[in-house]
Amino acid sequence: MNRKALFPGSFDPITRGHESIVLRALPLFDEIIVAIGINEQKKSLFPLEQRKEWIKKVFSDYPSVEVITYEGLTVDLCRRLDISYILRGLRTSADFEFERSIGQMNKKMLPDLETVFLLTIPEHTALNSGIVRDIIRNGGDASQFIPEGINITNDFRK
Repeated sequence: MNRKALFPGSFDPITRGHESIVLRALPLFDEIIVAIGINEQKKSLFPLEQRKEWIKKVFSDYPSVEVITYEGLTVDLCRRLDISYILRGLRTSADFEFERSIGQMNKKMLPDLETVFLLTIPEHTALNSGIVRDIIRNGGDASQFIPEGINITNDFRK
């Protein structure tokens, strides 16, 4: 049995928290698909292709990590790709409440789908893409919050 997990998100931009969740989940799954969701109602700071390239670069040494983009419901993507697990990181109890509701709805729509939660490491608890975007928009140095090798300053396009 191939244990495939989907790690969905906007990754606008990818953070050290995202990276940590994937790396810590690698021993649990045969394959992890990082899926960048396309939400036309949400204005992204970084272009989709740029985010995809950054994620590929971060996990280039890990052949069991694949990067894709998708539109629509995550549960429908899991059904199409025959994925049984959704991977999610939890920073706070508020994250848990939000993610639990989504996980339960997904389970209702696709009964064989399980949501696997990993707690963030303590130093990543306050880290989220929204804060990183604000730092970047305001000319701050976000390098300590993004994976090594990703140079937002040089890659950033308004």
